Amino acid sequence: MEFDLEGKIFRSAKNTENGEVGTETRFFYHQQNDIVWADYEGGDIVRGHLVAKVLESGQLDMRYHHINRRGDLMIGTCISTPELIDGGKLRFKEEWQWLSGDRSSGHSEIVEE
Repeated sequence: MEFDLEGKIFRSAKNTENGEVGTETRFFYHQQNDIVWADYEGGDIVRGHLVAKVLESGQLDMRYHHINRRGDLMIGTCISTPELIDGGKLRFKEEWQWLSGDRSSGHSEIVEE
């Protein structure tokens, strides 16, 4: 699947309990060729950043880091799979794992606003 994330805004739609991103978290995406990056904040996230590479499959191979409201610096890795939903909007289904803290893994979804 081909897409252009430049200027797109996403909001968290689902997350497992061990995740910190919630429905108040917004992601502000940018893309140049196969490189993607975003800033994110809201809810339990004070400030976050991610960087990703678009794989041949259309998935994003991502690394992220943020500071949460407790003041913890958290880092992780994620594979994000795109799909088109109603109205031509994008949804990403994500499989992620913390590289800090308890190193647990989880599942989440973000949806284009």
